[in-house]
Amino acid sequence: MDLRSNGPFWLLKHGIIKSYPSLQKNVSTEIAVIGGGISGALTAWHLQQAGFKVLLVDRRHIGMGSTAASTALLQYEIDKPLRELVELRGEKDAIRSYILCLQSISAIKDICNGLKVKKLFTPSPSFQFASYKKDKALLQEEFKWRKKAGIKAEWLEEKEVIDKFGFSKPAGILSATGASLDAYALTHALLSDGQLNGMQVYDHTEIIKIQHRKNGIDLLTADTKKIKARKLIIACGYESQKYVPFKIQEMQSTFAIVSEPLAHQNLWYKNALIWETPTPYLYLRNTEDNRIIIGGKDIPSSDPIKRDKSIPEKSRELEKSFAKLFPSIHFKTDFKWAGSFASTVDGLPYIGAIRQRPHTFFALGFGGNGITFSQIAAQIICDLIKGKDNDDARIFSFNRL
Repeated sequence: MDLRSNGPFWLLKHGIIKSYPSLQKNVSTEIAVIGGGISGALTAWHLQQAGFKVLLVDRRHIGMGSTAASTALLQYEIDKPLRELVELRGEKDAIRSYILCLQSISAIKDICNGLKVKKLFTPSPSFQFASYKKDKALLQEEFKWRKKAGIKAEWLEEKEVIDKFGFSKPAGILSATGASLDAYALTHALLSDGQLNGMQVYDHTEIIKIQHRKNGIDLLTADTKKIKARKLIIACGYESQKYVPFKIQEMQSTFAIVSEPLAHQNLWYKNALIWETPTPYLYLRNTEDNRIIIGGKDIPSSDPIKRDKSIPEKSRELEKSFAKLFPSIHFKTDFKWAGSFASTVDGLPYIGAIRQRPHTFFALGFGGNGITFSQIAAQIICDLIKGKDNDDARIFSFNRL
């Protein structure tokens, strides 16, 4: 699958951070992970931290699929508003989903601090505004649900939005917890740390066949090498659909632009993550080198030709949307790209097992919260493999709907 266009900012900024060999011999391991993006890296790292012998493979260079194209906003807010998720999944599971996302932001911060790699994680508030007057009532209902869930947030009326952010919108929710991340660099940091402790990492290693044995899994690579494992984790993101015999995702395309570096450091109120109420929504964040990332303008197609052809037009639309919010900030696009992504009916990821694939677990962090979902998946899968009960696994199971 063609997951992204050429020219994503993170890949151009960092280049190939680290090279990994392809697998050129038959090997055995306790746990094999297919997928070398942020989902696979987080899951593999957590499993190794839990004491398992782990091997990870990817058919591309590590981190060069969707991870390289991620705009990497870390939000507890799910693509489905809490008020809607309550209707779909019930109050208990909906609130628990939001709380798990909130907790995962802190967990990722701790991981980044522990890896001692600078400028991976930047905490910031998160601000969601009502784009139109008609959106205000629903956003107010959303705010009430978040307060009921115990989430720390503040309601801003129009005057307070103007005072804090300098643009006029009917109302908004200012949340204390959010962050921005360098997902591509974090992926390599996790795997580098893993290698220091014995993790095996191979890129340019495509799995062409999976055989389910009574006590484990046999994987065959395109170079006819075999991997024997007790358990298999599939963390291939949107390409994982081919391993599931029923439809679990809807594919779309999204667009992003990055500005040249700006001279002043404080761009708006506490450099908060900013996003709006409509679907698809516009969102923006800054980077550690003082650029602005703007994303959105999604289209309901993942066709790579149509997606990439739309980049110039969508980039202009993103520029215009930013200029309406911040006419005094000169935004000059330095990088632009597009990526394909998947969404689910309830906006939640798929985590766990299906009966058709014994000894196999999926870590599929779909939607706008892919990174926080991946952290949740890593923790749940660790518990399941260790034989430990985890009630949260039920919320994200394949048969939940």
